[in-house]
Amino acid sequence: MSLSVCLLSAEVAPLSKTGGLADVAGALAKDLVAAGHDVRLFTPLYASIDRSQFPMRPVDGLQHVPLQVGPHHYVISVVTTPLPGSDALVYLIDCPVLFGRPAIYTTDPDEHLRFLAFTRAVLAVCQRVQWSPQILHCNDWHTAFGPLFIKALFEGAPLFARTRSVLTIHNIGYQGVFSATAVADLELGPKTYMLHQDELRAGKINPLRHGILYADAITTVSPTHALEICTDQYGMGLQDSLRMRRDALTGILNGVDYHIWDPRNDRYLPEHYGPDTLSVKAGLKRALIERLGLTVPVTAPLAGMVSRLAAQKGIELMFDALPQLLEWRDLGFVALGSGEPKYERFLTELAQRFPGRVAFRRGYDDELSHWIEAAGDMFLMPSLYEPCGLNQMYSLRYGTVPIVRRTGGLADSVQHYDPQSGQGTGIVFNDFNSEALEWALNMALDLYAEPAQWQRMVRNGMAMDFSWEKQGEKYVEIYRRLTTDR
Repeated sequence: MSLSVCLLSAEVAPLSKTGGLADVAGALAKDLVAAGHDVRLFTPLYASIDRSQFPMRPVDGLQHVPLQVGPHHYVISVVTTPLPGSDALVYLIDCPVLFGRPAIYTTDPDEHLRFLAFTRAVLAVCQRVQWSPQILHCNDWHTAFGPLFIKALFEGAPLFARTRSVLTIHNIGYQGVFSATAVADLELGPKTYMLHQDELRAGKINPLRHGILYADAITTVSPTHALEICTDQYGMGLQDSLRMRRDALTGILNGVDYHIWDPRNDRYLPEHYGPDTLSVKAGLKRALIERLGLTVPVTAPLAGMVSRLAAQKGIELMFDALPQLLEWRDLGFVALGSGEPKYERFLTELAQRFPGRVAFRRGYDDELSHWIEAAGDMFLMPSLYEPCGLNQMYSLRYGTVPIVRRTGGLADSVQHYDPQSGQGTGIVFNDFNSEALEWALNMALDLYAEPAQWQRMVRNGMAMDFSWEKQGEKYVEIYRRLTTDR
C-alpha cells in the first residue's frame, strides 16, 4: 500500500549540502518514490543553489503566499525541480529575505526564525493544496518543531488528523538553541505550556529537544548511535529526554546511493573497476599521485581522508600518530576538508613537513572526494563520535580499507579484519587516543605488506551492500507501524 510522506530537510544533495543530511534526504526521497510512495520533499531555496543547473518550475497556486510566523510576516513562493536520476521532485520554499544569504547556515540573530518559517511554510503549503500526508518526516533541529506544531497548532484540524510524525537525528551535536525571549515566534499562545518548562525558565528553547518530546517516532542514523545518545557521554544534554522516549527510538543505518558512489559507474572516473579489475584502481592511484604533485611510489600505501575538520572527527588523534608514522614507515597521505583553524593548520604544516608524501586541499571538491575514495588504499575516520558516517561505506565499495574508531555507524558498518579467519572489512580501534590510532595504522600497513591478506580484506569490503533499497524499507516499516497504530 502506497504511503503519503511529507519530508522536510534543511539541505538536499545535490542542490545544497554541508554534510550527510543532504545525501540522506535526497537518497531516501528517491528510494521511496521508486518504491511507489507519494513523497514530497521540501527544502529552502538558498541563494547558493545554481538555478542554471537545476531548472525551476513555479508551482501553480503557490506563488506569493503570505506567511505569518509569530509577529513576523513573510511572503513565500514554491518552485520544484526533479532530483537528478529520479522521478522524485524537490519542492523549494522561496523566501529571499530568509534564504537569499551567502551561506546555507548563518550566525544571524534570526537563524531560528529562518527554519521556523520553513517548517511553518511546509505546513501552510499542505493546507493550501489540501494535501493530508500520513507521515511528516522531520530532520534535525531545523524542522524539529514540526511534531509539536502538528499537536499544538493543528489539534482537531481534519487535514492533519491522521498525520503521524517522525524525527530523524543526524547529528545530536547541533540543537539550534535560541533565547526564550523569542518564544512568541512559536505562536503557541495558550499551548506554551507544551514547551520544556525548565529550559524556558533557564532562558532558552531547544528545538531538537522538542522534536524528541513530541515526535511519534524518533530515528537516528545507526543502531549503535541510538544506544550511545541515551548515555551521559554521547547524549549532549538530551539524554534524559531520549531515555524517556527510548521505546520510540530506533537506529537505522544510512544507505548509500550506489548510482553516485560506485567505482563501476562513477561519473568522475576516467576508468571504472570492480573487485575483479583492481588493476584499474592502481592506475587511478598513479594518476592521483601525479595530479597532486606527490612523489611517493605507486607501490607505497596511500591513505586518504575527506572530512569536515571538527573535534568530532578525531583530527587531534593524528597530531602525534601521523607524523610518527610518516617518519618511520612508507606511506602517502591525502586530505580534503575545511573547518577549525587548528586542524587546517596541522594539515597544512604536515604537507610542508613531508613534501611529496602529504597533500592537503582545503575546502570541498566533489570530484576530488571521489578520486580519493577510488585511488586510495586506506581511508581514515578516527571519530570521537559518528552518528552514521558515509565515507566508510563508500570506501568499502571502492576497495579502500576504512580505518575507524568503534563508535556509532562506524561500529555498525565496519568489521575488524581477522587475519586468521580472513573475515572482516577494515581496521577498527576502540580507545580515543593517538596510541590506538597509531596501532590501527600500523596494523593496516602490516596487512598491506601481505598482498593475499590485503586483497581478501578489500574484496570482503567490496561485497558489502548498504543500498537504500534495503535501508529505506526500514523507514517504511516505521511509517506503516505508525499509520496502523493510530
